[in-house]
Amino acid sequence: MRTVIGVGTMLWLVAAAVVLLTGAPPLVVTTCLVGAGLGGVGWAIFAWQRAAARRGSRTAQSGLEP
Repeated sequence: MRTVIGVGTMLWLVAAAVVLLTGAPPLVVTTCLVGAGLGGVGWAIFAWQRAAARRGSRTAQSGLEP
């Protein structure tokens, strides 16, 4: 799952770079940057839940360990 989140976030960053270089409208650039930001938030939540699962928290999601 970590790889999927990382690849998706990197694709949003690549898209942002491409649209910046091609002179796309600001809304398109903003959309790409927000997508990358949400990918970062998703990565942080995944890491937080994985740490909780490792320490044995009752409220942690299950199935996060490889």
